[in-house]
Amino acid sequence: MAAPATLPIANPQSESQPPIATPAFRAFLSRLNATVRHGFSQRRPWLELLDRSSFSRPDSLSEAASRIRKNFSYFRINYISLLALSLAFSLLSHPFSLIVLLSLLAAWLFLYSFRPSDQPVVVAGRTFSDREVLGILVVSTIVVVFLTSVGSLLISALLVGLAVVCTHGAFRMPEDLFLDEQEPLNTGFLSFLGGAASSAAAAAAPAVATRV
Repeated sequence: MAAPATLPIANPQSESQPPIATPAFRAFLSRLNATVRHGFSQRRPWLELLDRSSFSRPDSLSEAASRIRKNFSYFRINYISLLALSLAFSLLSHPFSLIVLLSLLAAWLFLYSFRPSDQPVVVAGRTFSDREVLGILVVSTIVVVFLTSVGSLLISALLVGLAVVCTHGAFRMPEDLFLDEQEPLNTGFLSFLGGAASSAAAAAAPAVATRV
């Protein structure tokens, strides 16, 4: 009597996961979400930011600079939110630039940072090495940021946001503001900038280290 034929069973652990399903990418998204939530929880009330009775013209440039420093220490998350809003409005009003930036970010994430080391990049039957992928991404970033309208759009949006922040900081009297001395100056969105970058580096380190 012949033995029954065995069905081949694929080992799911032997198959490489797509970049979006890797633990490193999920950990990065989780850390990013937690950091953004913590940053928004530290923001000041917007009505306090726009209190009309607290505005006056500074007597000198030194006083204006002092007000900006004090107001930024107190309203820093609100100010950075305004900068982000200025960037978002500029990008949404220029959909092509938004699509280009999102495509560039996706290329960095899925073709290099979070791509498993056992999954080479193959285009039209040609396999690209990690150095070739990195070189293409760097050149593409330079072209997009410095040789297209995307770079000028980002710079102009940041300048508009900085102008709004500096104007508010110079005319908002900080005498009624009380910054908690126990609160470190790098909390909120400032820590988000460093925390998100460090979490991205930590999450992508195993994948990148195998390519060096």
